[in-house]
Amino acid sequence: MTRVDTLVNGPAARGRTVLISGASIAGPALAYWLNRYGFVVTVVEKAGTVRDGGYPIDVRGTALDVVRRMGILPRLREAHIDLRRLTFLDEDGSEVASVDPHAVTGGVAGRDLEVRRGALAGALHEAVRDDVQFLFDDSVDTLDQHRHGVDVTFRGGGRRTFDLVVGADGLHSRTRRLQFGPEELFHRYLGYCFAGFTLRNTFGLARETVMWNAPGRAAVLYAAGDGDGDGDVHGFLNFARPEPPFDAFRDPEAQRDLVAEVFGGAGWEVPGMLTALRDADDLFFDLVSQIRMPRWSSGRVALVGDAAYAPSFLTGQGSSLALVGAYMLAGSLAAEPDHAAGFDAYERDTRAFVTLNQDQVGKGEAALFPATARALEQRNAMLRGLGSMPPAEGRPAHAALVLPEFRLPA
Repeated sequence: MTRVDTLVNGPAARGRTVLISGASIAGPALAYWLNRYGFVVTVVEKAGTVRDGGYPIDVRGTALDVVRRMGILPRLREAHIDLRRLTFLDEDGSEVASVDPHAVTGGVAGRDLEVRRGALAGALHEAVRDDVQFLFDDSVDTLDQHRHGVDVTFRGGGRRTFDLVVGADGLHSRTRRLQFGPEELFHRYLGYCFAGFTLRNTFGLARETVMWNAPGRAAVLYAAGDGDGDGDVHGFLNFARPEPPFDAFRDPEAQRDLVAEVFGGAGWEVPGMLTALRDADDLFFDLVSQIRMPRWSSGRVALVGDAAYAPSFLTGQGSSLALVGAYMLAGSLAAEPDHAAGFDAYERDTRAFVTLNQDQVGKGEAALFPATARALEQRNAMLRGLGSMPPAEGRPAHAALVLPEFRLPA
């Protein structure tokens, strides 16, 4: 079949304009491939620049082939964190088990990647920044589709018309809300909330994660660095809740109060984490949830990554699905004679892979947060029975899609 690196400036793509909303993972990856196929691409991002740092994310399975084809795999290998140990503690702080992280996550040592979100975002941006237009510190305000394109007004006051618009703007996508309806139509709450923040590494942790559990509550310290000097660790406080606490989303102080209430009386390092939470300037509070949609496109507007099919952090597959989805969407648009056929092909050829990985929510990482005492006992027994060696192969779902080599129409 035709090689990808020869599919440049195909007749179906040449000159068509595309606006991508979002410059984190899916957005710049999609921009890279669309540009390769001859589309004229603009990316709008509400942040003032590409966000650096951030919590660690995984690149596994089929997504590794995407970054290899983009030429950024060596750079990501250099940024690989190489987490070496995952230690579980019981409610009294005693050790339950200490295991190789891959034994739980389904990753493959020496092949799969774990990097800071900012490292992946930076590599993607650098790969495409000289070839497409980036509009930082701005966002989409309105979309108005018509027969010949999409009229877009921006929060900054600009107005432009594009042939196509793609929302790559995350779990709480504004593009999705404007074109497909309110989030609650597609939001699937998984029964947990979490707060993430950074704090000083006064624990002597180095390239390891320590997780404390009580029924329905988990406190996690994740050290991506070597533990020397005065570095930071990522703190996560995760808790089960039958109904989403929507009121807390209106006020960061309400979020802090809710987390402090849930974790009141907890032992181990939790009191110090709650103190750090009060002072953290990077608090990220959200629900653990998925996005499930019957269609990822409507007319000339489509969605990719978390905006279309967020799998939740319980699967560890959000970034990988974003990378694979971007590759499949770009290639499908380039290979089909019109956007409707391209969007249909994108869904037809990608949905099974997405669904398979979303369904991993009941496995691996998801099993790490038991909501009842019985479930916690069962999980601890499972952890004690794990072998000391990581698996030689990852989960089949991670590599269930083989990237096609897209043919362009004559």
